[in-house]
Amino acid sequence: MDNGDVRFLFGYDRWATQRVLAALDGIPSDLWGTERAIGTRGLGAILIHQLGAAQRWRHAIQQDEERPHPEDEPLLSVDELRARWDAEFTAVDAWLPSLSDGFLAYVHDGEAIWQMLAHVVNHGTQHRSEAAALMTQAGHSPGELDMIDYVDELSAGGTP
Repeated sequence: MDNGDVRFLFGYDRWATQRVLAALDGIPSDLWGTERAIGTRGLGAILIHQLGAAQRWRHAIQQDEERPHPEDEPLLSVDELRARWDAEFTAVDAWLPSLSDGFLAYVHDGEAIWQMLAHVVNHGTQHRSEAAALMTQAGHSPGELDMIDYVDELSAGGTP
């Protein structure tokens, strides 16, 4: 896997996450703040965990000391979550182009860096799916989140 492949995966991840975040307008506060809707988490906690995990993986791979854990904070509002995702997207935009193909192939503790990054995207897919199910039941479907829909938008010359 090369840098272009990783950037494609992260482009899809952003596109799908932004669709979920956009569909949160008007979400009932009781749905946002509920607990144990899926496992131990409710809608807000699921999406906040997705953000925190993405941040922690990026910082670990960058080998810095920061390990954000927004799950340990009081429940973020929808607007706070969107703002934090915007900051994360900006950080990822600055970081991804710097990853060389050699670095992506580097194996750390039995896993190549590209595999770790693919995990981050797949982890986001899991939690977006959980959130989308809860949102759809409440009449706030984020719409199609399949990667092929992202590809179709790219192919049509759209800006996903």
